[in-house]
Amino acid sequence: MQHSNNLWSGLRAIALGSVVVAGAIALTGSPAKAQAAYGSYIGIGGSFGLTETNLQDSENSVLLAARYKFLRLPVSLRAQGLIGGDGSAFVPTVSYDIPITWDADVYLGAGGSFVTGDNTPVGDRSSFAIQPGLDYSIPNSELVVFGNAIIAFDAYRDEDKTAVSLQGGIGIRF
Repeated sequence: MQHSNNLWSGLRAIALGSVVVAGAIALTGSPAKAQAAYGSYIGIGGSFGLTETNLQDSENSVLLAARYKFLRLPVSLRAQGLIGGDGSAFVPTVSYDIPITWDADVYLGAGGSFVTGDNTPVGDRSSFAIQPGLDYSIPNSELVVFGNAIIAFDAYRDEDKTAVSLQGGIGIRF
């Protein structure tokens, strides 16, 4: 029964990420044929855990984020550091970026969640993670607003559960 609940929890998390991406596309209209959210950035923000377990409440933390955009490919390298509470996590991913306007793109990344400590927004043990998200470059500035979800599968030592967290922040392009 527990494994069945975890499967549903994981599927709900994937559905949530899909809704975020689909909503972003629907709100902005048809995809643009431009290079979206041009450039790499570093940023800061917050991370908010959505998963509670029998042993732990959800956690929040400070977020440090970076994106390296390959200029000729719709691919980015992303890294997020979640710092605070009883632990920290490093979440590197490789993402496929889909332009929706000149200033915005949605993406889906895959990678890992590497955890130290007892409790983070992405669980308490290292695991495979996916990361749907959105980047928006503020016109006529070097600023980027970003948001994403991290879905870390089998992310708890004592429970077979998927951790889900939401991140958001602002960055500066370079």
